[in-house]
Parts: sequence; structure tokens; C-alpha cells
Amino acid sequence: MTSEIIQLIQEQEPQIIEDDIFADEDSSQYLSFVVGEEEFSVNILKVQEIRAWEHTTFLPNSPSYIKGVLNLRGTIVPVMDLRIRFGFKNPEYKPTTAVIILKTVDAERERLMGCIVDAVSDVINVAENDISEKPDFGSSIDSEFIDGIMTVNNSPVTLLNLDALLNLELIAHPFTAQKVSNG
Repeated sequence: MTSEIIQLIQEQEPQIIEDDIFADEDSSQYLSFVVGEEEFSVNILKVQEIRAWEHTTFLPNSPSYIKGVLNLRGTIVPVMDLRIRFGFKNPEYKPTTAVIILKTVDAERERLMGCIVDAVSDVINVAENDISEKPDFGSSIDSEFIDGIMTVNNSPVTLLNLDALLNLELIAHPFTAQKVSNG
């Protein structure tokens, strides 16, 4: 099933995905994937491609969850292990381990980041009003990387905030997900 999903996404043209989403204005498509034993998702429009796990080129002095870089058809892409970033212990590289190449746009340019996950699950359609706001944990738990929670097949799926997750300031500070103050 996972290889079929990867093949399907790789074969689709971006315009086809956009047309499918706009066909139903009240819903969007999300790529769901497993990290640890938890299911997460990202908006499908933020997915550049999905690749099977391959070793990366090591970057000295990088945080432990930055596994290195990949050469993606001439573009050097940093790769983050979401399992380590989210605090899961002893991640294993199995045949289902994949790298999801995600894109985000900031004021300067479009950026690509590879994210290592345990397995790709599915492409799901979810109505915008079926996504709950992120829980208010108070100040004791950082929910910076969460955009909301959706329910798929009676199971919660966490929708990730890619702008925060792929934020270079937060990546540069591996021990905190708090915003860096200039004061």
C-alpha cells in the first residue's frame, strides 16, 4: 500500500492535485504519515515528493535531528528526522521509512526540507470545519508545530504547522521550539 501511495503522488502533476482540491471548496487533501506510533498530516500542496530512505551526507555541528543533506536533482536539501525532532527514542530505519520533501515559502524564497518518517499512510480529504483547533496546553507544553487535530477513521491525526516546523530560526536552536527573542 505504501509503495502504491508513493508512486501515485510521484506520478501526479501539481495541477491535477490542485484541481482535485478546488473541486470541493469545503475540503482539502492531506498526506498522512506515521512517526513513532502516531499519525500526522500535512497539506498535500506542501509536498514536493516522497522518496525512499537513503543515507544523507553528514553536516558537522548540526542538531541531532538534522541527519544531513540530499542532492535532489541538483538542489541540496537538508533532511530532518521527525522521529528525533519529536522526541521518539531509538528510531529504526526500515523498508517503510520514507523522506517526504516538503516546501515552504517565506519572504525571501521557497525552501525545501526533507522529513524522515516511519511510513507514509494515505492521502485524505478533510473538510476544513472538521479540523479542530490545536489544544490549549497552557505554557507547560509547546504546541508550536501543531495547526490542528482531525479525526480520520475514528483516530486523531495531528495536522502539522510546516511554517513553524521548517522555520530556520527554530532549527538553529535544537533544544527549544520557543521563538528566539531579539531583546
